[in-house]
Amino acid sequence: MARWLPRSTDLTRFCQKLNRVKTLEDDMMETSFNRCLSTIDLTLLGIGGMVGSGLYVLTGTVAKEIAGPAVIVSFIIAGFASLLAALCYAEFGARVPKTGSAYMFTYVSVGEIWAFLIGWNVLLEYMIGGAAVARAWSGYLDSIFNHKIKNFTETHVGAWQVPFLARYPDFLAAAILLVATAFISFGAKVSSWLNHVFSAISMGVILFILIMGFVLAQPKNWSTQEGGFAPYGLSGIMAGTATCFYAFVGFDVIAASSEEARNPQRAVPRAIAFSLGLATGAYILVSVVLTLMVPWHTLDPDSALADAFYRRGYSWAGFLVAAGSICAMNTVLLSNLFSLPRIVYAMAEDGLFFQVFSRVHPRTQVPVVGIVVFGLLMALLALVFDLEALVQFLSIGTLLAYTFVAASIIVLRFQQQKGDVPVPAAGGRPNPEPHEGPSSSELKEYESFSDKLQLVDRDKSKEQREPGQLKAAFEPYLEFLSDFYPGEVVTVAVVTLMVSAICLCSILVFGNTHLHLPTWSYSLLLVLFSLGFLLSLLLIWAHEQQHSTQTFQIPLVPLSPALSIILNIYLMLKLSYMTWLRFAIWLLLGLLVYFGYGIWHSKENLREPRPQRVSARYVVFPGGSLEERVQAVQPSSQAAAGLPDTDTDDCKR
Repeated sequence: MARWLPRSTDLTRFCQKLNRVKTLEDDMMETSFNRCLSTIDLTLLGIGGMVGSGLYVLTGTVAKEIAGPAVIVSFIIAGFASLLAALCYAEFGARVPKTGSAYMFTYVSVGEIWAFLIGWNVLLEYMIGGAAVARAWSGYLDSIFNHKIKNFTETHVGAWQVPFLARYPDFLAAAILLVATAFISFGAKVSSWLNHVFSAISMGVILFILIMGFVLAQPKNWSTQEGGFAPYGLSGIMAGTATCFYAFVGFDVIAASSEEARNPQRAVPRAIAFSLGLATGAYILVSVVLTLMVPWHTLDPDSALADAFYRRGYSWAGFLVAAGSICAMNTVLLSNLFSLPRIVYAMAEDGLFFQVFSRVHPRTQVPVVGIVVFGLLMALLALVFDLEALVQFLSIGTLLAYTFVAASIIVLRFQQQKGDVPVPAAGGRPNPEPHEGPSSSELKEYESFSDKLQLVDRDKSKEQREPGQLKAAFEPYLEFLSDFYPGEVVTVAVVTLMVSAICLCSILVFGNTHLHLPTWSYSLLLVLFSLGFLLSLLLIWAHEQQHSTQTFQIPLVPLSPALSIILNIYLMLKLSYMTWLRFAIWLLLGLLVYFGYGIWHSKENLREPRPQRVSARYVVFPGGSLEERVQAVQPSSQAAAGLPDTDTDDCKR
């Protein structure tokens, strides 16, 4: 039986394959894409991705069914949590100007399998986002014609009564996705120009909604007679926050487009900040006017804003809002179809996904195969699935991506920068610094014991320590951590921090409702897991981190990413169990794809180190005089192969 069990060395090698990180090129500005997007282009892409679906759909849905007028608070919390995640995306987008977004960021800092799972979930995120917006687009257009399209389809095609499926097949939503797919295939310049046109119309409609909405506002709609400001309490506000994350996923398109930006180091952070700030303000103000115009419990979830103007007697205004919302949703469709094929391209280019998706059209310089295939899949989702089920599924993938990107920021910030002396794995030995002299085929070591002592003393006397090393002020108290290699302790602390955050949030969410814990155990567990979270945070902070003024860096590391991690985990646990079940099934499918294809075709396989052929290795032993004996030490690999010994000579210096 024992011989059938895997050896420890095989398991170690397998785990190393799962956690290997991506090797970045020396020139990260080199690309097969067309770098033609400016800061304004990226900002409008971000606004187009965020303002549209959430503004015209989720405001009414969350206000009526989840949070009431307190949807305003839900958007504020969701905007703050998205800001923490957006700052992490901004730093990564400036440092690693490559397409792939959260997938790429995780791959260069955490490991391959985690990057694949994040990319796999981001694919679903964009597919669901595009399908959900297409159905909302169809619903708004249908409302303009008094639901004639819906009635005609139900009469002549039929209606379904199946959970998670739409009541009727939405052919209009599928058609608009196919049209948008065709436009995206023409290239980044065409997509950017269309996005500019639709974004300008959308912002004009939003200004009109705010002005007319405040004119028609009635404060009594927030009174206790109508149910009050927060009829569903704090639980409803937090549940609404988790759903409202759907509104802010659009800033991810900026990071996904960084490989097509002219100056990504400056454009990506600015575009993310501008677009997220404008979008958050728009959501909060529109939620205010919507719940003040009509009572929240009478809203139409399918077309809340247009219906509110119709009911106040301004049918012409309702028609204008519906037409403008369609233009806004066009920008969301464009941003989703713009980002999705590029993430698929990044995974295929790394060998983790099917190679056919890495093909770039020579004339349009876009991954046309990915655009067509995933455009068709989006159209299929929009044809048969229900909007609410799609939105719930979308939030969990987004929150998971935000969590891993925040953890990746901490790990990467406390690693040595590229170009520093390589840091070996635990138990290994640092490589000697490169020097001019004989070629690599004549590998030699000239190292005396006295020189080694001088180097050690010189390193200890350095005031500026390397990233990942313990700060000098903490050495007297944490001296036992000095023996670890730079970054090792930080990596373990990040894992401990995430486990503590999961346990802490689980107690907060399920402690009183599902677990029915007594008060003493509830309080004790909260204190224990809070201490674990804080101690992990302090342990990370006790180490040196990278300080660079060349690109944008998120402030207050590791505090800001840690807050993003715990808030994202809390919001994920607030989602329904059916959302988690569908998410688990999707993850299992992803693991099948990875272990069936990705792990075998990964390009990092080609970069794995191979043993070098060294003819002889010379070690200098210090002598008492000017003469030193040079002894040839034959490598073990050559001795096993029966190669001839290298001559041994005495030399004088």
